[in-house]
Amino acid sequence: MQLTNFTDYGLRALILLGALPDGELTSINHVSETFAVSKNHMVKIINKLGQLGYVKTVRGKNGGICLAKPADQIVIGQVVRDLEPLQVVNCAPEFCHITPACRLKNYLVKAKEAFLAQLDKCTIADMLTENNELLILLMRPQD
Repeated sequence: MQLTNFTDYGLRALILLGALPDGELTSINHVSETFAVSKNHMVKIINKLGQLGYVKTVRGKNGGICLAKPADQIVIGQVVRDLEPLQVVNCAPEFCHITPACRLKNYLVKAKEAFLAQLDKCTIADMLTENNELLILLMRPQD
């Protein structure tokens, strides 16, 4: 299964925000520069993560973004469900004439469930705990 770039960068943004000291804000510019993604794309991602309750945005001169809840309460499987369409194949009868007799769709559904079950076992905090190498990479000034 392949995640969309939107979900990929959404997860990366959450990991970066999770690496910040409690209460510290950063900017969308910082996140987009860290991952070499356009600011416009990151604005859409952060907006969606904010709507979903994962990211808090603070407006104003000293504003910025941070996690809206503790990193150990952000389950990666749920983030993927919230951001990703998760339709492995299109089994609509008007799209595929073998749908009524096809057994593949059942296996694909089970594979998707197994994929998500693995992601349900980890949180954003799990990506950061005892991972100094990642912390160094996230906090390194960009060239």
